[in-house]
Amino acid sequence: MCQYSSVDGLATDWHLVHLGSRAVGGAGLVMVEATAVEARGRISPADMGLWSDAHVPPLARIARFVSEQGAIPGIQLAHAGRKASTAVPWAGGGSVADADADADGGWLAIAPSAVPFSPKDRTPAEMTTGDIAEVLDAFRKATIRAREAGFGLVELHAAHGYLAHSFLSPLSNRRADEWGGSFENRIRFVLEALRAVRSAWPEDRPVSVRLSCTDWADGGWTLEDSVALARRLKDDGADLLDCSSGGLVPDAKVPVGAGYQVPLAEAVRRGAEIPTAAVGLITEPMQADEIVRNGRADLVLLAREELRNPYWPIHAARVLGQMKNVRIPPQYWRGIPPAGGP
Repeated sequence: MCQYSSVDGLATDWHLVHLGSRAVGGAGLVMVEATAVEARGRISPADMGLWSDAHVPPLARIARFVSEQGAIPGIQLAHAGRKASTAVPWAGGGSVADADADADGGWLAIAPSAVPFSPKDRTPAEMTTGDIAEVLDAFRKATIRAREAGFGLVELHAAHGYLAHSFLSPLSNRRADEWGGSFENRIRFVLEALRAVRSAWPEDRPVSVRLSCTDWADGGWTLEDSVALARRLKDDGADLLDCSSGGLVPDAKVPVGAGYQVPLAEAVRRGAEIPTAAVGLITEPMQADEIVRNGRADLVLLAREELRNPYWPIHAARVLGQMKNVRIPPQYWRGIPPAGGP
């Protein structure tokens, strides 16, 4: 979950406490928010970044602490594309305060095509082939820095209407060159980004790709497209598909409800024979357990529920009778005795 609390893309004490609390709370994997591979790829000026070596030390501090608590530190590598250059959500809109701001109060976003996210948004600049090569190389360099920072998993963010997703969908990609048009051309950017990430990442550490498995919009990206892409991603070194949805257009008709995206993870898992992660309105231990136990997905990722309760995994372990599989810090034993402990 984006915290909108970075300064010049740098992680702060807020991030250490926020992410560290989830590791202390028993999570097996703690994922750093969408982290921009270049400055113009931030959603807002307060977003996390990994476009320079200066970003490595504060992230390394977080990865080290998370690892010490027995969790795997992960990080999403992202580029916001046409959804970049927005104000921090609680700032009430208005202009973007940033050193790179132009006369309009923000910076010019880039996208596969000059198509704004909504009529009220500024039209992005259509990327040149040079821009595409530059961003792909930025993903590679950010991966190297993530490795140096000590992360155990990287996730390529290709969902929610951000840059990689906007290459996939015909609603946002209207190019007529090798990066647009046919299905094969529209998936090229995501495949090349994965190859760039995989080339700089140790073979023994996993790479995940987050997909919006459907746009929930007529004429857009579909679940069938996602299954076909998943097969290709698997061949190119993806170890896990994080199956989300939507975010490409503001008028998507999303059937929101408890676990509403789980069928997407299930379909991709079966259709592409690749491990998947289920996300979205998963809030109860028995609900999460059923998803994994019945082979609908291999992993459950929680976001909003973890904002409400950073110790949710410990609560789930109690409900499911699995306390022996949770590491309780000794500092907390007086309140949460470990299984078989004092």
